[in-house]
Amino acid sequence: MSGYCKIAPGHPVHNDYHEKEYGFPTEDERILFERLVLEIMQAGLSWEIVLKKRKALNKAFHRFLVNKVAAYKTGDVQRLLKDEGIIRNRLKIKAIIENARRVQKLRKSHGGFAGWIAAHHPLTKDGWVKLFREQFLFTGGEIVGEFLMSIGYLPEAHHARCAISKDIAKLTPPWASAVKKGFKYK
Repeated sequence: MSGYCKIAPGHPVHNDYHEKEYGFPTEDERILFERLVLEIMQAGLSWEIVLKKRKALNKAFHRFLVNKVAAYKTGDVQRLLKDEGIIRNRLKIKAIIENARRVQKLRKSHGGFAGWIAAHHPLTKDGWVKLFREQFLFTGGEIVGEFLMSIGYLPEAHHARCAISKDIAKLTPPWASAVKKGFKYK
């Protein structure tokens, strides 16, 4: 998504995400889950819509705290479907709740979501998509690719000439370590 570097800098909606989050490595479960949710919510819509609704999504989904979301019942689904501040799609909402439950299970098998991702790194995008589809709901190629670029596990979040790419390189994201060892993502 290196084209993002052309439109995001200085943009009132995209700038902060581009400059402070996108492509920066993280292991924080709440952030990982939020990013996955945002990517799921974005399917079929523009990223700008998701960023504009991000604050309301955070409130509606209890700041993306996995245990809270995993405990949602039918009444919570109804509450979310009535919330005009968020993207109201029953399939997406149900997938998000189930995915929170699946993240909980990863705590037992891999020490958490971050541990599960790290345990499978590196993979090509196709390999990641296959893995995510086996583990999670509503995770197609675009969702998985953008999610992994957003957390530093796939390259090309930023154009090589983008100033932010230099900041990210200093953090040695997982994709950079794999490339240094000779892994080919394509």
